[in-house]
Amino acid sequence: MVLVDIPGSKSITARALFLAAAADGVTTLQRPLRSDDTEGFAEGLTRLGYRVGRTPDAWQIDGRPQGPALAEADVFCRDGATTARFLPALAAAGHGVYRFDASPQMRRRPLLPLTRALRDLGVDLRHEEAEGHHPLTVRAAGVEGGEVVLDAGQSSQYLTALLLLGPLTRTGLRVTVTDLVSVPYVEITIAMMRAFGVEVGREGNTYVVPPGGYRATNYAIEPDASTASYFFAAAALTGGEVSVPGLGAGALQGDLGFVEVLRRMGARVDVGADRTTVAGTGELRGVTVNMRDISDTMPTLAALAPFATGPVRIEDVANTRVKECDRLEACAENLRRLGVEVATGPDWIEIRPDTDGPRAGGAPTGADIKTYGDHRIVMSFAVTGLRVPGISFDDPGCVRKTFPGFHEAFGELAKALRKDADG
Repeated sequence: MVLVDIPGSKSITARALFLAAAADGVTTLQRPLRSDDTEGFAEGLTRLGYRVGRTPDAWQIDGRPQGPALAEADVFCRDGATTARFLPALAAAGHGVYRFDASPQMRRRPLLPLTRALRDLGVDLRHEEAEGHHPLTVRAAGVEGGEVVLDAGQSSQYLTALLLLGPLTRTGLRVTVTDLVSVPYVEITIAMMRAFGVEVGREGNTYVVPPGGYRATNYAIEPDASTASYFFAAAALTGGEVSVPGLGAGALQGDLGFVEVLRRMGARVDVGADRTTVAGTGELRGVTVNMRDISDTMPTLAALAPFATGPVRIEDVANTRVKECDRLEACAENLRRLGVEVATGPDWIEIRPDTDGPRAGGAPTGADIKTYGDHRIVMSFAVTGLRVPGISFDDPGCVRKTFPGFHEAFGELAKALRKDADG
């Protein structure tokens, strides 16, 4: 068995930074993820006037329930969607003029459902170039609160941003959702708000957030379940065994549900109280799976699919088209580069292994993977590279977004799995 130490969750770290900044008192975050995205979020808080103290294993944030300390600031959100969507909501609760911009990649990603909802709540917000995209300016004067309708069919982050804002409003929020993807991420938000002293109610499709603010706390960040998916997939593919401490039955992250997909394909899975273990059995069956709620792991499954004994069809993943890149088409294009037959539709992809080849799973051939600067494309096709020699990446360094040390860690895993197999 190979024990793998996975860095902290990006999603949880970003939410924790918002909550800590909004809370009354000093919050300590233990084992936060240190990556380009989370460093960008912390830098954004600093630009707004919050004090963020950083050591290798913990970050301390001085909360300001009244909003940013500065009356004027410019914030560059880099490639971070959580930074680009959460920080304008946080700034809206303060008093001042706050300008936000982002990388060309993040500028392409949509914001309009969130910014429309903020405007409906009375926030003076202006998109400076393309409507519904960065850059934008918030002229903040606090938020009264009230009722708002939100379409979160593209991203659950729109709803999370409003929920996080709710306790900072004067009268609280009622957010009615007309469509919602990635529900487990909303559950993460609600659980974390509870840890900071706020209980979110639910009435059908309406989320009810009381006013009153947050209280500071000490908060431990669990390992990133999306990142763990590559290591679990490696075990299923190679016949090895991988265990990730810190991710168990009580984990907040829905993406841990990826291991249940691996179980359906034939892997042996054990979700314990404080760790999850996946072992390959030499069999990977074809599967049809709805990944609407765990869509960040869609590329992991797509990269694993060529080695199944039958077709792998992934459904209800339209929202992957508006991530760092169009992940659905990026996966299809790269699989075709490897010689794998693929079909796609508006919200689905089907991978058809060459099961008539000399062995079940066919024989994809090496190729240069076009990454589109997307960390998840690189990390997913690194799994394919465990069985296919000659895979390379046009931008391997983009993994710094969530896991700067990925290539070294995955290389160590590959060596450990080979050693296990030889043993």
